[in-house]
Amino acid sequence: MTDHIRLFAAAVLVIAGIVGFYMLSDAAIALRVLMVLVGAGLAAAVVWRGEQGQRLLTFFGESIKEARKVVWPTRKETLQTTAIVFLFVVVMAFLLWLVDAGLMSIIKWMMGRSDS
Repeated sequence: MTDHIRLFAAAVLVIAGIVGFYMLSDAAIALRVLMVLVGAGLAAAVVWRGEQGQRLLTFFGESIKEARKVVWPTRKETLQTTAIVFLFVVVMAFLLWLVDAGLMSIIKWMMGRSDS
């Protein structure tokens, strides 16, 4: 139940920051943006102290651990893969151009507009 209250309070803080942005329409833009950032920061602090915030913190920690386990490709592997993709794109573009030109010729022939 307290997490619902925390989320409600966080939503109120974000809305208060946005309202402050529009209420200070005569003030400098930096002050107006600061209002929104303060509202969002206070909302984040309220949520962070709750159970959902702690679960989010745990999730971020586990994500970082998993990212460290990733085996990144070497420069040679990256260049080879990029070359293969580029070659595939060029070949597919050529094949699609052939199909398009062929269909265009057929349509022109059917409409009696052939060049020959």
